[in-house]
Amino acid sequence: MNDAAKLDTLSFTVSGRIARPVAEVYEAVADPEQLSNYFTTGGARGRLVPGAEVTWDFHDFPGAFPVRVVEADPPRRIVIEWDGEATAGASGTTRTTFEFEPIDDDTRTLVTITEASWLATPDGAKHAFGNCEGWTGMLAAMKAWVEHGINLREGFYR
Repeated sequence: MNDAAKLDTLSFTVSGRIARPVAEVYEAVADPEQLSNYFTTGGARGRLVPGAEVTWDFHDFPGAFPVRVVEADPPRRIVIEWDGEATAGASGTTRTTFEFEPIDDDTRTLVTITEASWLATPDGAKHAFGNCEGWTGMLAAMKAWVEHGINLREGFYR
């Protein structure tokens, strides 16, 4: 492998389609009450607005932790950062970007989640793969919640 092709930072992207208008799907992520109904099994505190520091808590990873909102552009994009392990940047955080694209005359929304900034090491890969699993589960749970009012995570972790 030459130096130009050397892998030094890990990232991933997951996406899914939700049969609701883009503004409604955006709110399902930005609004802590809605987020608590299908994703943050221990609860979310604080709305995702630029400059906010909110907390998310999960039964599978107990203990509320801070999430910093870097950007929020309703109803199209939210960017957050949170502390991570085996991260590539000096700040010790990863950056997660949610993109919401209206499709089919805004009857459906394509949600794309990208998270980046792990070291290209076995430990970095372990954390990146774990978070990839988490965001994929979040998309499935969001679809069930937003479309049908079903909480897929209820009782899943404890």
